[in-house]
Amino acid sequence: MESRYDDRRSKIKTWHAMKKEILNIKKDFPIFKNKPSLIYFDNASTTQKPLCMINKVSEFYMTYNANVHRGTYKLAEDATQQLEQSRKIISKFINSKIHEIIFTKSTTESINAIAYTMGMQLQKNDEIIISEMEHHSNILPWQMLLKQKKIKIKYIPLNKNQELDISKLKQLISKKTKLISITHMSNVLGIINPIEKIIKIAKENNIITLIDAAQSIAHLKIDIKKIDCDILVFSGHKILGPTGVGILYIKEKLMNSLDPFLRGGHMINEVKEYESTWNINPWKFEAGTLNIAQIIGLSSSINYINNIGITNILNYEMYLLSYLLSQLKSIQDVAIYGHNNKQSGPVVAFNIKGCHPFDISKLLDTYNIAIRAGHHCTQILMKKLKIQYSNRISLYAYNTIDEIDYFIIALKKIIKIIKK
Repeated sequence: MESRYDDRRSKIKTWHAMKKEILNIKKDFPIFKNKPSLIYFDNASTTQKPLCMINKVSEFYMTYNANVHRGTYKLAEDATQQLEQSRKIISKFINSKIHEIIFTKSTTESINAIAYTMGMQLQKNDEIIISEMEHHSNILPWQMLLKQKKIKIKYIPLNKNQELDISKLKQLISKKTKLISITHMSNVLGIINPIEKIIKIAKENNIITLIDAAQSIAHLKIDIKKIDCDILVFSGHKILGPTGVGILYIKEKLMNSLDPFLRGGHMINEVKEYESTWNINPWKFEAGTLNIAQIIGLSSSINYINNIGITNILNYEMYLLSYLLSQLKSIQDVAIYGHNNKQSGPVVAFNIKGCHPFDISKLLDTYNIAIRAGHHCTQILMKKLKIQYSNRISLYAYNTIDEIDYFIIALKKIIKIIKK
């Protein structure tokens, strides 16, 4: 299955040639069996779940439900073994060391954990650099430090192509710059940022880097050793996994210098009346009972993706994206944001002149088409684009050309109704 597309990719020229293979993938997702008319285009928000993952979560509760890292009885040992096996699978997926993987509940919690742990070390007027296209989850934690520690926040601006103006980055850096925290792929523009270049500049200036891979993890092959960032975060539910699981990668050297964010439970070594010592990495960062079933379920999702091949998924998504963009551009008065170069993922934000995004989204729902409308937790970016809201379509490997055709037909009908 791993080479499902590899040998044939150059030979596949039409949707009809690959239709059977994609529909076979779609059969692995129970929601499409239970809701056969559903067209789901909100994958940047969360992906649908394959049956293998759902079964893995159920298996935990039905066959070896116990707390981990505590009991010495077999049930608890089985649960611990499965959880640590999941850590191993996830670390291999991004090519990190096993003990550099920390389980949280979300990308948001992971970034907040870094804000709190690094925040303990920051001084007044220290600086953090982010960008104008960041999700609120990569803005609000740093604003907390701005108020509490009196740090400064600087923004990498967007250029006329709605891309990060990397030429301005070196001008923003000073001796006070302690962290550069950047999204890998915009959840609005679809733009894939040149993180290798950003990380290289950061290293030249001895600055820690945090990469928000919440959007990119589902589409791109991420090799931690290759990109060499200090911190990387993503969520399981955006990569076919359950909700309630976040991954926080911290490079070993940096991990050793940080104190834990959450305290209590398994993360301790010894507790005395007035002081305590911590467990070894990564467990010193995992206080309390984890979302055990969900963490184990995520390993099944990653195995599923590995069987298809992340590159195969991206190749097919790029085929869908190209077709979607061509069809959208044929619509009068459409404004498409981003996608001004080849470095873009399968996320398209757009507006239709004279049509409110919420009206379009709500009316599309009457056709059983699910898209997103709103500011997408990027109000700073919306202001930069001189809009308040947009519609957003985000694709995944179970979407089809037929679905895009149906969407375009429905959209044209809705535009006529709204503008009537």
